[in-house]
Amino acid sequence: MKNIKKKAMKRIPFLLITSAILCQSFSLQSREDLLREMERQTVADSGSKMSIIVGDDKVRIDERDSSVSLRIGNRSLDVLESSEGKRSVDFRRYDSRHDYDRQHDYDEDRSDRQARHFRGHWSGIELGFNNFAYNRSMDIPPAISYMELDANRSVNLNVNFSQLSIGFCRYAGFVTGIGLNWNNYRFEGGNSIGVGESGIITEFIPGGDVPVKRSKLATLYLNAPFLLEVQIPAGYSNHLNIAAGFIGGLKVNAWTKIVYEDGEKTKDNGDYNLNLLRGGVTARIGYQNFMLYGTYYLTPWFQELKGPEGLNPEPFEIGVAFTFND
Repeated sequence: MKNIKKKAMKRIPFLLITSAILCQSFSLQSREDLLREMERQTVADSGSKMSIIVGDDKVRIDERDSSVSLRIGNRSLDVLESSEGKRSVDFRRYDSRHDYDRQHDYDEDRSDRQARHFRGHWSGIELGFNNFAYNRSMDIPPAISYMELDANRSVNLNVNFSQLSIGFCRYAGFVTGIGLNWNNYRFEGGNSIGVGESGIITEFIPGGDVPVKRSKLATLYLNAPFLLEVQIPAGYSNHLNIAAGFIGGLKVNAWTKIVYEDGEKTKDNGDYNLNLLRGGVTARIGYQNFMLYGTYYLTPWFQELKGPEGLNPEPFEIGVAFTFND
């Protein structure tokens, strides 16, 4: 109780000065009346909340974990602190003391909810590189050497436009959402691919006298992740974020494109024996809104025994991400 009284006495000078100014503006009572009422002040303390009440609840200070409010009559000055440490100051007028109590409780509850609110890092834009592996190795079998890629120009673009965060505390939770995944696999040689007479993917060498400048296989998927994210040391802003989990993809489109040295272009849409669904593992690490990510697809990319020469390479991608949520 001594500590409570000490805290209350420390606020008396501030209360005197502020009350005198506000009383003159609001015409609630004279300075002399306020000083007389100070003699009948009370202090109440309940957990993380402390209130100083002067007179017949004419002047009151309420202090909680994330807010301080000074009320004189039906006017109040409220200082609120958000979960990111930002402060806001509001001047309010209430029709009754009941409205003041109700609004004050709502502000505190809202601040508590924000403090517990977990926000993951998925929505945003990702830029990276694509490549293949076969049996977890970068050594492509000689039989499918035509699948060799120009790694520096095989790029992907992901646009993650929807996110849902499910937090079990402020610093950790599950993250899911929806995004679009564009992959460009540029071939190293002057070739493309197609579905051969046997129904499997095989090499396609364009005919004609004009040499090939570049060619690629492109795909478009609708992606959905399920990630576990942890934020270190604690909180959302200015902290390290680590996430890992599973990601699934639904094929939307696939096509090959050939550009010749004379500028002529050909584009052929098709399914190219790609499975409708694919899945893999993904991991992300970042600071603030900058992330590094990597994804490796484990499920068969091509239909069984219908990939290049009957084999089934495993695509992966790595890159950087810039998240939208601030």
